[in-house]
Amino acid sequence: MDFSKYHKEFSNVTDSEIGVLVIHGITSTTSSMKYLATKFADEGYNVELPGLTGHGTKWQDMNKIKYTDWINDLEKALAKLQKRCSKIFLCGLSLGGGLALYMAGKHPELNGVILINHAAKFTGPVFWFVPIIKRLVKSVPAVASDIKDPNSKEIAYSRTPTNGVAEMLKMLKEMRKMLPNITQPFLIFKSQEDHIVPKLSTTYTMENIGSQEKELIWLENSYHVAPLDYDKELIAKKSIEFINNHTEDK
Repeated sequence: MDFSKYHKEFSNVTDSEIGVLVIHGITSTTSSMKYLATKFADEGYNVELPGLTGHGTKWQDMNKIKYTDWINDLEKALAKLQKRCSKIFLCGLSLGGGLALYMAGKHPELNGVILINHAAKFTGPVFWFVPIIKRLVKSVPAVASDIKDPNSKEIAYSRTPTNGVAEMLKMLKEMRKMLPNITQPFLIFKSQEDHIVPKLSTTYTMENIGSQEKELIWLENSYHVAPLDYDKELIAKKSIEFINNHTEDK
């Protein structure tokens, strides 16, 4: 598949002092977060939705990257926002949520974080063996398009690169060390039925993050890729309310 038309970076430039850095999930494309990014743009916010390294080309490319490549992608996008606005929020799905937590830990000056079915902690035995598995096989079956709405589809790789999973787990290990010192306000969305990321990721984050203000909204009508599912309008509405409630610019 030619991913080029589905993995374009999205940028919205305005005079607002509010900015949002939007982050997609593992093996996916920017198209999975385009609806939400567009809603933020319609609200008048500055928006950056970068394509993460190793994504949007072919799955084999993700077997060549380090998680620090993703952090560098986000640092570049954040720098663009910092030139344009003073109040910046993070919004991430799945791996993107884990990366948002990592960035919040590195940048305490950021104003708030929105997580959607974010990755933080996995307990399945298979994850213990990922460092070994990645040496034996280059990919495993795809995790993409876990969506309840039959009319919606996530554009993503047909295979899950094992190195990509290993790098995600390395990043999450470092992120978890930061959690007690992360203090920004948080809005967390979690699907009651998510076939990719366990509820443990949400409960672990809620219990260990240092933030005093953390709201959890359970999604009743979406699977993992909620920004493309039945609850996408609810996510957009509540996210915009969250951002506006934590800024003076309405």
